[in-house]
Amino acid sequence: MTAEPLKNLDIWIHPKNLIELKKDIWNDEPVEAILKTGKSKSHIYASYRGSHIRKLKKKSYQIEYRKPKQRQGEAIFHLNAEYNDPSFIRNRLSFYFFEQIGVLSPATSHVFLTINGRKEGIYLKIESVDELFFQKRQLSVGGIYYAVDDDANFSLLSSFDKKPKKHLLLGYEKKVGTAKHDERLSEFIYFLNTATDDVFAAKIEQYLDVTQYFLWLIGVVCTQNFDGFVHNYALYLNEHGKFQVLPWDYDATWGRDIHGEEMAFDYIPVGGFNTLTARLLDIRSFKKAYYALFQKVLDTQFSEERLSPMIENWHTSIEKRIEEDPYTKERRDALHVERDLIRKYINKRRQYLQTEIRKETSD
Repeated sequence: MTAEPLKNLDIWIHPKNLIELKKDIWNDEPVEAILKTGKSKSHIYASYRGSHIRKLKKKSYQIEYRKPKQRQGEAIFHLNAEYNDPSFIRNRLSFYFFEQIGVLSPATSHVFLTINGRKEGIYLKIESVDELFFQKRQLSVGGIYYAVDDDANFSLLSSFDKKPKKHLLLGYEKKVGTAKHDERLSEFIYFLNTATDDVFAAKIEQYLDVTQYFLWLIGVVCTQNFDGFVHNYALYLNEHGKFQVLPWDYDATWGRDIHGEEMAFDYIPVGGFNTLTARLLDIRSFKKAYYALFQKVLDTQFSEERLSPMIENWHTSIEKRIEEDPYTKERRDALHVERDLIRKYINKRRQYLQTEIRKETSD
């Protein structure tokens, strides 16, 4: 496998617009700019993105095409600084893993960014989950919701004060959809919290693609995205009126937490946690299906042998440019440390999950 060189992305912003952008890191208003990639030039809007990462010195950006509105099948993409991830690859490895186990996931690539000729460094370019995302995959465009905070917990109660939610769409930001999609999501959340066990078992598959949900859940559990159960996901209402879950924002994974600190390999239980998962795994047939599916993933995809080639390949590309990154140029040695840490995490996590599955299925 030959390591691809990082593509250069050059953004040009008028100095007064750049001053406006830097004036308030919490302002979501975009500024006009020009994006050059190779010989092509596009008029774009650029803005900061993220929550706590806005405070970091290396910023992340959202890019929206202005003229033309689309380019090569995309209208919006994200540039993540990955500043808290010394490996640069945890997001990308997560999305790759999800894709391999059968979960729709954003496409990614590492790029080298400059702004007004100044080197900003290595970034991860991430596809937006929007109408074009599904069109490219020849899927119908239904409702699309981002889980933007912990109230997207599949519960009737708020994660913040444990009081009843004022409405059941709290925690979600609708990207695409109508009032009918909103009604369907509210109906789904109400049903999964109020249906008796027998009704839940009989009718949940009218609302949810259960197999797809289990694959997504397995991905969250394997990578240990602590926020992934009630946050960091997108909901897609497909043409059959069933919800599917897609991963989003997976840098705090593969043995590190949101602050970049090491996370124990056995921190998150094999069954994960949230209201929907708890209800599903309370049903014997669903529980059996979940652990059978989980074992298959461990046997085929979640292993050092399966994932190491991608890690090596991406790091080879990154190493060639890392000393040009003004924020992380001293991190070359850290890449080797991170490779070992991720490999050890995979092996320890896999062994732990194997043991836990045996316990759960021995009843």
